[in-house]
Amino acid sequence: MMNPFIIGIGGILFGVFLAILRLVIGPDTPNRVVAVDTINTYVVALMVLLAAVFDRAIYVDIAIVYALLSYLATLLISRSLPEVGK
Repeated sequence: MMNPFIIGIGGILFGVFLAILRLVIGPDTPNRVVAVDTINTYVVALMVLLAAVFDRAIYVDIAIVYALLSYLATLLISRSLPEVGK
């Protein structure tokens, strides 16, 4: 029987692969920004999962800081994009 952590890591990596496909294929810039934000979310999930695997609480703290910086970067990028539909 497989370790549940390995299954979780595999699922996260599959999601990252799909988000990278959206990043490459994305028809416009907003789709690519959402893909990068999705990849960042998967990275945070992976950090928390690795914190559970290695029993290190510091990884959760790093994941929280990374999530905050990712959120701020997404806000800054989306504010700099031109408005669509106006």
